[in-house]
Amino acid sequence: MPYPPGPYQQAPPQPDFAAGSTAPLNNPGYHGDVPPSYYGNEEFSSSGFEDKSIRQAFIRKVFLVLTVQLLVTFSFVAVFTFVDDAKRFVRMNPWTYYVSYAIFFVTLIVLSCCGEFRRKHPWNLVALSILTLSLSYMVGMIASFYDTDSVIMAVGITAVVCFTVVLFSLQSKYDFTSCRGVLFVCLIVLLLFSFLCIFIRHRILHIVYASLGALLFTCFLAVDTQLLLGNKKLALSPEEYIFAALNLYTDIINIFLFILAIVGRARD
Repeated sequence: MPYPPGPYQQAPPQPDFAAGSTAPLNNPGYHGDVPPSYYGNEEFSSSGFEDKSIRQAFIRKVFLVLTVQLLVTFSFVAVFTFVDDAKRFVRMNPWTYYVSYAIFFVTLIVLSCCGEFRRKHPWNLVALSILTLSLSYMVGMIASFYDTDSVIMAVGITAVVCFTVVLFSLQSKYDFTSCRGVLFVCLIVLLLFSFLCIFIRHRILHIVYASLGALLFTCFLAVDTQLLLGNKKLALSPEEYIFAALNLYTDIINIFLFILAIVGRARD
């Protein structure tokens, strides 16, 4: 998904991903004998979530994987933001971005579409590690084209937004999982809007686009959090810890990139 470029003209294009939007919209499973990724409330008795300890272990595993992913990604961001040699390297070697993009895209498709593979240990962790490293490099490279203050502000705002959304999702009685269809339509509209931003280089238009993107993926984060908790209409299977971590991770990275674009444009 092309985001607005940063204050530097040589900034690379932004990655196109939205793992939270690649999941089935209703309650489908996968063909064959593998268990489905999603269950309805009426299926909880056979999903493994009827045992509270199983659900708690599932949630702990997802957040452990997610924490490692975010630590890796923001370590890359810190290096590309504060180390001048790293900034010079990425600006002299833009081809590395496109190599990382290709690796990221392939692993994203595999993890999103191949349900049996993403449940197969340890290959699911290997694929997720490759995806995390490639995306971390791209995010770090994008951050290198913004000034240090903008990156720090974006990281702080992202942390506050994500923490607030997760807490709200934990406490809210509203079922956000039923909104996935609406969010998917909004994502398509946002993609069309992004093409308009490519041809119309207007600061205000790009800020509006980035604001809508940040809002949309904040909603995706709320949905994916409730899918993880399993106490609403739809829930993720306890075997889908890789898929759950992937959804939350890409939601947070999208939010960060959109907020970074907003801050960068606002400070131009």
